[in-house]
Order: sequence, then structure tokens, then C-alpha cells
Amino acid sequence: MKIGFQQTSPLFGKKEENVDKAVAAIQSLNADLVVLPELFNTGYQFTSREEAFALSENVPEGQTTRALMALSREKGVYIVAGLAEQEKGHCYNSSLLVGPQGFIGCYRKLHLFYHEKQWFEPGNRELAVYDIGKARVGIMICFDWFFPEVARDLAVKGADIICHPANLVLPYCPQAMITRCIENRVFAVTANRIGSESRSGETLAFIGTSQIIGAKGEILYRASPDRVEAMVVEIDPAVARDKNVTPENHLLNDRRFQVVSSCT
Repeated sequence: MKIGFQQTSPLFGKKEENVDKAVAAIQSLNADLVVLPELFNTGYQFTSREEAFALSENVPEGQTTRALMALSREKGVYIVAGLAEQEKGHCYNSSLLVGPQGFIGCYRKLHLFYHEKQWFEPGNRELAVYDIGKARVGIMICFDWFFPEVARDLAVKGADIICHPANLVLPYCPQAMITRCIENRVFAVTANRIGSESRSGETLAFIGTSQIIGAKGEILYRASPDRVEAMVVEIDPAVARDKNVTPENHLLNDRRFQVVSSCT
């Protein structure tokens, strides 16, 4: 299976232009699954909840979802992409999954980072795993990496690959995702952005370094910190389904929650 990411540099508020650039880039890739960054179509640094809502879309009816569904049908590719989602007057930092058959699902970020708490509602849906034929995929968004329960829950639910749209500004995530993959025996695709935004008197600099991590913690590819780029690598999803660390140790079956909880 061929999985990849696109590392972008969006222009704030220029949704049509940002989507067109992403579509053109994916057109040139030979991949089964591509991950785009968090809020790839709008940029990140909103100045108010009202601005975030104005740039958000209904899913799957919105223009971004429709554009990505059309591309998925044309290319036969599955796409995970982050965007601002609106529903019933509320706004969420979300990530959608589309494929050749159309819209598949939408995840709402559980763990909001910094000023995101001023712009978005926290996610109100359970973590889900989706069967896309060659693999089962789960989705988490950016700061969700900081909470190991997220990756573990997706692994317990059967994810082979964790798709991780991000707008990372802290430096820790690229190395931490190696541990997430080792402790859960999953592949992970982190799609980050580059550049900076200074729309509220504070400059946020995004670290790039999008990456694809193997199910045993191998760095299959790590992008630059400052260039727009894309990468696709070939993996065997079956590696993620073997949870035996040794012939005597199974990383899920050997958990002893009863003892741990009795000691706290």
C-alpha cells in the first residue's frame, strides 16, 4: 500500500487557492492514501470565533469536501484533510476522510491547543476507525498526539495507520510519534505545514517536518522544516496487525489495567 502526505504553506483565508494547490499536488502523486495538514484550506491563526465560523464549512456539503471527493473519485485515492467544520451554529477543528466512493467520515479534534479554545468547540464524537480496503485507518489532529490514550484507543479499535493532520509549533511531536507507533505497533502519517502567521500580535512559526513512521518506530521519511513538499512510501499494513513484541508478549493482551488502577 502506498501512503503519503502533502506539506503545505497555506495563505490565510484563501480557501479556493489553497484547495486548488492541494488538488494539483495530489494529482501528481501515485498513492492509495494521502494526508493533508490541519486547517489546510484556511490557514490557522484566527482572530475570533466569528472569523473561524465564517471560514468554516458544513461537512460533507461544503466546497472543500466536494472538491476532495471529486479528486478521490478521479484518482482512486483516499484523502484525509483538516478543515474548520460548522454544524448547528457550532465550529469544530475537524478532519474528514473521503475516498473513491465518496464521503466516509469526519473526526472532531478532542484536545484543543492554546487559542483554539477561543475559536472552536471541543470534539464531541468518539474516535473511529475506518476500513478503506487495504488498511484500517484512524484519525487524530495535531495536539491529540500529546495524549497517548488517543493513539492507544485507535490501535485497540484496529487501526493499522494513524492519519495525523497537524499545524505543529512545538518541537516535540516528530520524535514523540515514534514512541506512539512503537507502543501501539501502528503506522503514522503526520502532515504538517510550514511558514508563519502573525495575525493577532503573536507570531506562530510552524515546524514542517511532516513524516511517515513505521509500525516499529522507523522513520520512513521526514520532510524539511521549511519547504513545501510531498512524499509517498510503500508499506505493508499487515505489519501493524502483528502485536507480538516477543513470542511471550502481546502489546495489547498483556496490559494489566486492574492492577494499575488499584494502585492509584
